[in-house]
Parts: sequence; C-alpha cells; structure tokens
Amino acid sequence: MNPIHANAIVIDGLIISKWCRPVFEDMRKGGLTAANCTVSVWEDFKSTVHNIADMKAHIRANGDLLTLVRTTADIEQAKRDGKTGIILGFQNAHAFEDHLGHIEAFADMGVRVVQLCYNTQNLIGTGCYERDGGLSGYGHEVIAEMNRVGIMVDLSHVGAKTSEEAILASKKPVTYSHCLPAGLKEHPRNKSDEQLRFIADRGGFIGVTMFPPFLRRGIDANVEDYVEAIDYVINLVGEDCVGVGTDHTQGYGQEFFDHITHDKGRGRRLTDFGTVLNPVGIRTIGEMPNLTDAMLHAGWPAGKIEKVIGGNWLRVFKDVWGA
Repeated sequence: MNPIHANAIVIDGLIISKWCRPVFEDMRKGGLTAANCTVSVWEDFKSTVHNIADMKAHIRANGDLLTLVRTTADIEQAKRDGKTGIILGFQNAHAFEDHLGHIEAFADMGVRVVQLCYNTQNLIGTGCYERDGGLSGYGHEVIAEMNRVGIMVDLSHVGAKTSEEAILASKKPVTYSHCLPAGLKEHPRNKSDEQLRFIADRGGFIGVTMFPPFLRRGIDANVEDYVEAIDYVINLVGEDCVGVGTDHTQGYGQEFFDHITHDKGRGRRLTDFGTVLNPVGIRTIGEMPNLTDAMLHAGWPAGKIEKVIGGNWLRVFKDVWGA
C-alpha cells in the first residue's frame, strides 16, 4: 500500500455488499476509513429497522474491524484506531413511508445518507427509469426534515427533474453518491455534463462509481478506466466536489441483481445488467489501494488524490451532519 493511501482518510460513498466478516476484513485490507453502507432499498419501515439492527449486531461482533459512524469525528477516530467506520445509508426513501416522523427516528438510529428514489416513482419523486414528474409536495417536506436532522440527500438513481428540484429545495449539500458521466457512456443512470455542473455549482457533491454497465468499456474496463471517469468529472466541476462511490456488490450473485432491478408490480423488471464484473485491478474492496496507485500513474498530485479518495467526502459530510 503506497504511503498516500495508507495515511489518508479513505471514504467510499456507496457500498451495497453482502454484510459479513469476509467483506469487513476486505474493507480493512483496502484501507477503508469509512463507507456509506446500504441497509435499505425496497424494505418498508419495519424491515429497515430490522436491517439496521442486524448491521449494528455486525458492528458489535466485528468490533476489532468496525465502528458505527454518527459524526465526522467518528470517521477521524476510525482512522486513528485502524478501523472502518460504517455509515448507515438507504438507497430509497421508501422506508420513510408517509410519515415525516420516521425521518428523525431513523436519524436517531444513526442513518446519515438517504437516496430519495430508487429508479422509479415513490411518494417523494421519480427515479431515472420513468417519466419524471418532479419533486412532490411531500418530497419538499421530506428534504426540509432531512436537512433539519442531518441526513444527506442522495440523488444517484433519481430522475433529472426530481433531482434538479431537490438540489434547489435543499438548504444543505446534496449528492450523486455513485454515478458516472453520460459524456463517456449514454445510460439512464449516468448524468449529463449539465446535470453534473448543476449540482456542483449549487454546493453539491459527486461520487463517481465503477459499476461496469455504466462504464465506457463495460466489463472490459480496468482501474485506469475508472480513474478516467473520475477525471472526466473533475475536469467539468473541479476537484473539490468529487469523490469515490464504488457501488461494490461484493458477495452477491444473480439473485441479488434480480431483486434490486425489480419494481412495484408483481414480477415487473426494470432492466437487465447482464454480467456484472468490476474493473480489473479493483474487483474487490481489498484492492482499493490500486485506485490510488492508478491515480499516481495518471500523474495526479498527492493533494488531489487525498481530496478525492476521502478528504472531500469528510468535508461535505461535516457540512450536512454538523460538527
């Protein structure tokens, strides 16, 4: 592991892996200081509470490796302790149901990042795979409450109009925690140059993913292609509002992808990702140091690397969560 990676705070803006000891060991091997870990996608309030309880049980059982993150001070302490901080996050606000009070309840449980919609319509707005009707009246109330209690608004799978209205509605920085530029590959999940500039110009944050269906070379991509995508975004918006959001799905098979690509309506399928194979050089979380090496090989200065692999996320989390 090169010294830059070893000494830096390294934050992954999105991991949705199968939570188990081998994955947590790989987080430590990869030098991961903290990660936004998905504990809800399609689950309702009660099922999501169960998932949170399960994750906290994992943290207790693997206390030599993990710690729960509620504040950025917890992330900095995780670095000092040589542990990985687990940030509880949702990829869908479905678990809020139709009750604003659930938002503060989840914040009290430790939830710190919530994506408004997952691919399609919910009570708040529209996802990126459907005709976009924009942010609902309830959606405006949800964002105001998320701002109040310190939960970051994520728009990665959200439609363009709903995203634009959410960016304008939020008084705190919002994020595309895991996205790729449409300028390198057209895909409903990828963001146009205009969308990327719009969120950045209004204080928002962009985490760049490496999910292969969205990369320019797909399953033929390597870690250098991932650096190319990150640099593309940096060249559009600058290096201060860009970070890493790998979208690692480690430990899962086809059944998982069938589950997350379903939608409301019995048996309804949204999309087929085909073969999901992460880029060569960063197939696993434990290979994260190879990303820093590839940035060095691409001629990135140390300061730029330190910001993108974690420093920027730390700053924006502090803006949203408070001191």
